[in-house]
Amino acid sequence: MTSGYDYIICGGGSSACVAAARLVRDHGARVLLLEEGDRARGMLVDMPAGFIKFLKGHPYLTMHKPVPQAALGGRQPIVPQGKALGGSSMVNGMVYIRGQPGDFAAWDAATGGAGWGYDDLLPYFIRQEGNQRLGGRYHGVLGPLKVSDHIHKCDLSYAFVAALQNMGYPLNPDFNGARQAGVGFMQLTTEKGKRCHAYKAFLEPEMGNGNLTVQTGATVTRVLMDGDRATGVEYVTGGRTERAETDGEILLACGAYQTPKLLMLSGIGPEDQLRHHGITVHTDLPGVGRNLMDHHEVPIVAATNGAYGYFGQDSGWRMVANGLQWLLFKSGPVTSNGVEACVFLNPDDPAADPTIQLYCVPTVYLDSDVAGVDATHGVTLNACLLRPKARGTVSLQSADPTALPVIDNNYLGDPDDLRLSIAGLRASRAMLTAEPLKSMITSEIHPGDSATDDEALAAHCRRTVKTNYHPSGTARMGADDDPMAVLTPDLAVRGVRGLRVIDASMMPNIVSGNTNATVLAVADRAVDLITGTPPLEPVPAATPAPDRP
Repeated sequence: MTSGYDYIICGGGSSACVAAARLVRDHGARVLLLEEGDRARGMLVDMPAGFIKFLKGHPYLTMHKPVPQAALGGRQPIVPQGKALGGSSMVNGMVYIRGQPGDFAAWDAATGGAGWGYDDLLPYFIRQEGNQRLGGRYHGVLGPLKVSDHIHKCDLSYAFVAALQNMGYPLNPDFNGARQAGVGFMQLTTEKGKRCHAYKAFLEPEMGNGNLTVQTGATVTRVLMDGDRATGVEYVTGGRTERAETDGEILLACGAYQTPKLLMLSGIGPEDQLRHHGITVHTDLPGVGRNLMDHHEVPIVAATNGAYGYFGQDSGWRMVANGLQWLLFKSGPVTSNGVEACVFLNPDDPAADPTIQLYCVPTVYLDSDVAGVDATHGVTLNACLLRPKARGTVSLQSADPTALPVIDNNYLGDPDDLRLSIAGLRASRAMLTAEPLKSMITSEIHPGDSATDDEALAAHCRRTVKTNYHPSGTARMGADDDPMAVLTPDLAVRGVRGLRVIDASMMPNIVSGNTNATVLAVADRAVDLITGTPPLEPVPAATPAPDRP
């Protein structure tokens, strides 16, 4: 039994790194951080293109297999989750996108105006960010999270951006600025050709702080309770069961799959499910494990008449040459995450907020269970739904803490999600006919020119839809009159003192874009809520520059 901690943080991912660092550095708190994985090391972690190798399976990932998806004819697309210090920020695509102001307006409305709007979170985004190119009202340049442009962009990415401008899409040099809509190149959480993950940016500088204890290889199995108060955790490390206690608070940061599992193992969740597994009910919270959201995407694949992208760059002598270039100069193809350009669009109303983020992937890129498409020089246009309406669930397989949770993503479970996915496919096809992209294309190879009506395109969606790796919402915050809200607006678990959730599980609705930047900002604000620190002041609106003489 260990004690004397002010805070115990369960999980070592993005939100945990931010919270632990701020608590020990800014508040002198004694913090124990427990992470199931190890510290990620090696060239592939630092190399931006290296994460693609991880997606095939790696010790730094837990490869969750959901239940057969009803709307997909029983398909079970794999949904990975990072397992290392730094969590999924160690193995993600590094895209730095925050979402739309309307996303956070919905958060604020869901919590009764508790300060979760865009203007409330913007100063936290800015404080964390160290942007290579962008400053002003929307960006920070001095923060520890380094954000930069791609060092290397391939011909297909340039052609995509030019083609869409020729179609009338506006060029957007900053997807996190005044507007999200338009086409352009994305920024990454990288610095000088190397990944900048949450561990490097936030936690590593505090590893010598005597108030911080980090235990890797530690699997938290339950939260310990004394009446209505969380007093500690039980965890397994090296085959031994250990306990740690705190007089302060326990912060759950295990991610949207594992956080609800840990809550339920601790007797906090839907009463009927807990009793079914023989778990003593401490707090009946029916919303635990509900409201699962994930961005998902469907592809159009076309072959090209030349080597304009990245096919073959990760094998043979090209792989060796590219690796040496990166080692010696931090330049070349492996400084790219392989997805350099995208467009945010709304196929229903071009003037409204985007509902699709459409990526240009400069190769043939499909999930591993999609057969019948040969690798070749080509391009994949992936239409990702920003605000899917379907909701899934996370539940317990058993009371065994070593068993993975039962995940039902419910992909395409709402008819409007399928309708918008088909609209995204049609938009992708139109883009392939615009110059200069058109001159590079030889043929559409998946689903093929014969798939033209909605029925054929719907079948293609069901066959190919895949995760965009953004699970969230399974312990959502909400107002007191929301029966499915697991958390209060200050992220406290309802009915339990001394227990909060600070990861993506807290989202009432998913943000419109890659989620890691938002998770980091949420954790930053969470520390202010936990410690009673006044929130950061809103960023003043930009004032017009004076006329030059």
